[in-house]
Amino acid sequence: MSIAILKYNAGNVQSVQFALHRLGAEAILTNDLAALRAASHIIIPGVGEAGSAMAYFKDHGLDTFIPTLTQPVLGICLGLQIMCSHSEEANTPCLGIFPNKVRLFKGSQKVPQIGWNTVHHEGSGLFKDLPENSYMYFVHSFYADESEHTTAQTNYMGDFSAAVVRDNFAAVQFHPEKSATAGEQLLANFLKS
Repeated sequence: MSIAILKYNAGNVQSVQFALHRLGAEAILTNDLAALRAASHIIIPGVGEAGSAMAYFKDHGLDTFIPTLTQPVLGICLGLQIMCSHSEEANTPCLGIFPNKVRLFKGSQKVPQIGWNTVHHEGSGLFKDLPENSYMYFVHSFYADESEHTTAQTNYMGDFSAAVVRDNFAAVQFHPEKSATAGEQLLANFLKS
């Protein structure tokens, strides 16, 4: 197994590396297209802003490269959002792997959502062996609406996509690397895919 974490201007990379290490897996951090193509699994991490992330992707040819990948790919937080069709953050056209739109939370509750929230899922794929309504850790001001690719939901000022899956592409809005045992199980499930 060869795991690549996509290198771009995003935070939380070390947390992802540490979480994989706890599972006995090591990952390289790279934006080299050949190294990414050769990896068995790719993780697109994300703490950052959609506009600058997509600008980096375009500058490095990643915007056209990533949708062509055939191995398992996991997006985390901003990684999910930039895999969607469009983000309200900086009015950004994104990769379009998922048809979901990314919207700013609007309502009476605090933005960003920071902290633990339950995830409603059907217990398969990424969520195999995870209890229904598992708690995961979220930090985000923007969310992906629901589509036919939504496989898990969370409620914060309304329901939104906590996870989306299409073919070999999967993405989660929460941070599995910061979600204790449940997050580790989800990452382990991804590595088995």
